[in-house]
Amino acid sequence: MTTSEFVKQFRESDPRKLALQASRYPDVDMPYALNQIQGWQTALRKLPSWAACDGVVYPPHLNMEQCSSEATARYKQQVARRWAERIPNASRTSMTDLTGGFGVDFSFTSRCFDCATYVERNASLCEVVGANLPRLGILNAQVKCAEAEAVLEQLEPQTMIFLDPARRDEHGAKTVLIADCTPDVCQLLPSLMQKSQFVMLKLSPMLDWHKAIVDLDGKVREVHIVSADGECKELLLVLAPDGKPEVQVFCVDILSRPVSEGQYPRSEFVYSIGGEAEPQPTNSKLTIQNSTFLFEPNASVMKAGCFDEIARAYGICAISRNSHLFLSDREIDGFPGRTFAIDAVTTMNKRQLRQTLSGMKQANIAVRNFPLSVAELRKRLKLNDGGDTYIFATTTSDGDHILMLTHKTKK
Repeated sequence: MTTSEFVKQFRESDPRKLALQASRYPDVDMPYALNQIQGWQTALRKLPSWAACDGVVYPPHLNMEQCSSEATARYKQQVARRWAERIPNASRTSMTDLTGGFGVDFSFTSRCFDCATYVERNASLCEVVGANLPRLGILNAQVKCAEAEAVLEQLEPQTMIFLDPARRDEHGAKTVLIADCTPDVCQLLPSLMQKSQFVMLKLSPMLDWHKAIVDLDGKVREVHIVSADGECKELLLVLAPDGKPEVQVFCVDILSRPVSEGQYPRSEFVYSIGGEAEPQPTNSKLTIQNSTFLFEPNASVMKAGCFDEIARAYGICAISRNSHLFLSDREIDGFPGRTFAIDAVTTMNKRQLRQTLSGMKQANIAVRNFPLSVAELRKRLKLNDGGDTYIFATTTSDGDHILMLTHKTKK
């Protein structure tokens, strides 16, 4: 049995158990085979269209874990296509990815252009990507093993340049400042603006995107805060030479499980910045008394901090400035986050707590702007984790500590 035959036959098996049977397959390059099997199993979850394609070669486990998911890569593809279609009188479009990595983002964004160039300084990754691209049906691309800065210096004008700078320093520690990433986009900014009609920049979700707008000299036109299944995954910036004072911010939450081939449902909240938003007034006592629904924004909205914009857009009221929870007397279609129906509200008064929680054995607990941690509150309430009840512990604008007992709505 050859190595490729072994991989195909046993790709659904447990790699750890296969490793124990290595002596039974002397003609198989077992370390390589096990890596391919593990890679395929990761792709089945993370890159389903790649897993469905025979012959794709997978890199070491770390590269597979760090690469983009298909859901977020397809989102970048949509952004790239929208911007490319804006280019007037474009007879032939082109893109260059200066930090190619395993090539997931490149494999999707390159389809939006007539020709594409993948650049990566790691020779092993270049070899893998060079073999994978034609297997994935990408025939408009070339692979270059080189440093990003050297390629940029010699690069002909492009429609789009894509960068995903390395976010670890020489000691392996994570970095969140643009200037600490490799390559340093701030240093390359003049060349990037001169040699592209727009730049797509992928950054850490931990980065302060307000500071990034300042650091990138006002060239940022769009900020995309991208979450998958409620977890903030990446920050995507689109830069253009004709920077404008107004910046559009896209708060996106994608369902990472496709409903059909290539279709990943998502919620999206879009707003513009360029001036200071007026605070949303709150009257927490009146609001809580008359509200029947509680709204918890998704991770992208939380990262954006666009709480006043959310309140105005959906006609809802914040419990307090620091609670990041909102209330209304009606359910709202399309709210970017979770919606809960309010069953009861209680203070931390012992008698009131006993009455409200009578007979309750378990609940899901979250704290927002509250003096106790989840563990401390759970211990005080003597409740196990789980069940259909969701308790939100927070502080009103009047300084009252309250618990809101809720359950998820069907929407």
